[in-house]
Amino acid sequence: MPYLNHTDSSFFLTGLPGLEAVHIWISIPLCAMYVASLAGNSLILWVVRAEPSLHQPMYYFLSMLAVTDLGLSASTLPSMLPIYMLGLREVPLDVCLAQLFFIHTFSIMESSVLLTMAFDRFVAISNPLRYGPILTSSRIAGLGLTIVLRSVGLHIPAPIMLKRLPYCRHRLLSHSYCLHPDVMKLACADTRVNSAYGLFVVLSTLGLDSVLIVLSYVLILQTVLSIASKAERLKALNTCVSHICAVLLFYTPLIGLSMIHRFGQWGSPCSRVLLSYLHFLIPPVLNPVVYTIKTKQIRLRMVRVFWSSGSAIRDTQGH
Repeated sequence: MPYLNHTDSSFFLTGLPGLEAVHIWISIPLCAMYVASLAGNSLILWVVRAEPSLHQPMYYFLSMLAVTDLGLSASTLPSMLPIYMLGLREVPLDVCLAQLFFIHTFSIMESSVLLTMAFDRFVAISNPLRYGPILTSSRIAGLGLTIVLRSVGLHIPAPIMLKRLPYCRHRLLSHSYCLHPDVMKLACADTRVNSAYGLFVVLSTLGLDSVLIVLSYVLILQTVLSIASKAERLKALNTCVSHICAVLLFYTPLIGLSMIHRFGQWGSPCSRVLLSYLHFLIPPVLNPVVYTIKTKQIRLRMVRVFWSSGSAIRDTQGH
């Protein structure tokens, strides 16, 4: 089979199949999602930094989640918007490999942060008197560094191994951004090593993290059920609602996408693309909304900011 050498190889990204005539209209909600993600997560970071009452472990982890969401948005949407706005689908090999590195790295970072947030909720509910001594600033910084090193270190080999492969003339990817399994399928060589390494990374990160998150909530539920007061039980569970929503937003589309890739003959190309959009695009947009709605301190701070801004505008107009 003919293949391309490394100097002239490039790939072609895919938009929503069958909707090419309305791509320009699809770009409008995509742009809105990009702006909403940047604004929402930046606002979360600013509020946590500006509000002294939010200088607590839970909100430091929330800031980490906001940073990973910003990274995920910055990794995916810049290649999507040219497809829908300008019809530009070609992407060079090196750019494609860089993009898949950042997408998978930030995706694993998000999974790791969700795991640390589950641990945070477990400590806060099961041992509230030792919450501060256990989750000190130095330990939180250490957890953050571990998350970065784990995510980056595990994904450095992937683009290096893909770079060495020859690629077939058929270079059409099935998503609007470069993903490791998608690029690997286009190689005209034995990819068993790449596939095994990719499976190892998925199982040791997303797979392990999801199991530990479920285990954390089993332990949380056991602790909550041992509380005598019904009001206290509801109060304890209410502190977990935002995190549970974030976990569902991240993992539910991922499970669906994995099932479609595993049993692809029963899934349409459009459903595969839509599920990947749900997995990579929706969490960065909705996570700030969920935490703003469910976190009183963040909500009150934002109300004060917008109220003071509105008052300043009215005073300026009055003069």
